[in-house]
Amino acid sequence: MTSADADGLLAEQLLRLTRRVHRIQKRHLEHRRLGITPAQSRLLRTLAHYGSPPRMADLAERLEVVPRAVTTLVDGLEANGKVRRVPDPANRRVIRVEVTDEGRKALRELRSARRAAAEEILAPLTDDQRGILGGLLDTLIDGTPPGMERGC
Repeated sequence: MTSADADGLLAEQLLRLTRRVHRIQKRHLEHRRLGITPAQSRLLRTLAHYGSPPRMADLAERLEVVPRAVTTLVDGLEANGKVRRVPDPANRRVIRVEVTDEGRKALRELRSARRAAAEEILAPLTDDQRGILGGLLDTLIDGTPPGMERGC
């Protein structure tokens, strides 16, 4: 098998794993009956990482989507009481998005669902294999070969 063939096989395996992860996470989310889509859960998790309510444009940039997509996601989450739009105190034309108490409750459920999905996905691996996988994934996510520092 050539290097290109092996890389193609690895890429296909990663795509299959990604689809499996999404299926399992979706099943765990549906089991909890949160009424949140995977895209909405991603937005809610992203919101939780901001210290103060972000602007819609900030969310679009962080999620790497067009602003209209964020508007649609926020509309759905707002209808379910998970988030609310608030005016920016410094510029009332700017709208910010904040998580509600109901949204924080949903975030706790989302974390629990993600943990359960991760346990299911990683069940076949030993602790050592999980450590190796974590290191490999970090390398792929960072895009930095092992032993190389960023910016070199």
